[in-house]
Amino acid sequence: MKRLSYYRREQIEGLMFIMPALVLFLVFLAYPMVYGLLLSFTNNRNANAALNFTGLSNYIRLFTKDSYFQVSLRNSLVYALTFSPAVLIAALLVALLLNAKIKGSHALRVVCFLPYLTSMVAVATVWNILLAPNGPVNAILRAIGVSNPPGWLMDKDWALFSVTMVAVWKNFGYYMIILLAGLQGIPNYLYESARIDGATSAKCFRYVTLPMLTPTIFLCLITIIIAAFQEFDIINIMTQGGPGRATNMLVYRIYVEGFTNMKMGYASAIAYTLFAIIMVITLIQFRLQKVWVNYD
Repeated sequence: MKRLSYYRREQIEGLMFIMPALVLFLVFLAYPMVYGLLLSFTNNRNANAALNFTGLSNYIRLFTKDSYFQVSLRNSLVYALTFSPAVLIAALLVALLLNAKIKGSHALRVVCFLPYLTSMVAVATVWNILLAPNGPVNAILRAIGVSNPPGWLMDKDWALFSVTMVAVWKNFGYYMIILLAGLQGIPNYLYESARIDGATSAKCFRYVTLPMLTPTIFLCLITIIIAAFQEFDIINIMTQGGPGRATNMLVYRIYVEGFTNMKMGYASAIAYTLFAIIMVITLIQFRLQKVWVNYD
């Protein structure tokens, strides 16, 4: 009896310890998620009003009548497909360079990581000035002989590329730190064994570094793709979805529908469609990891 009461008391104590975190989770995560899902089946213009259910009408409209949604979805996919490999490759190359113990590598790590720590407002403001049609970047291009430089953020053909370029510059330092930690966790005896067997530096990279780094690359890839589909602040500050609809992506569209057009139900439908897209892509990546990720 005393033994049972001891375990019972232990369970109660454990529940009391997790209760604050559980309450926060239920109030700030679980409840908004469930309420948002219910809201996506309504035509509510106010999130606090009584729910007026309209079935699947919002979702049907998204995929059959809303060309704006299709443009935003295409822009998000293009952005994810360009931003994700670009930031991963840039981070990996810089991590390999800094892992080589070159002179001043510690200072270079700080320099590369600083853009990630910098406020997005400051970054966007500076890059808006740099990429202006008569800004410093185009002045340099004209000086080296480019007579008709791009309009960058003012040109619908260059705007999405410009935003992607700024986003890569700002974020690669974060993933560089993660990949650098992964590189430094690879045991030296693997390289020593490979060199004894006559492996060149290129073969060491191909047969030792890359296989051992795949779990870290997989982690970065998951977080990069999720971050790419959730991009909002850089769009909101630099282009507001323009010129035209050239940089209008799903999260910015959710913001416009929900807080500008005050269509909370429709915005929630877009949000849960985005959630489904991210979940499917993430599940596919977890299935594919069995093919290329090495945990040995």
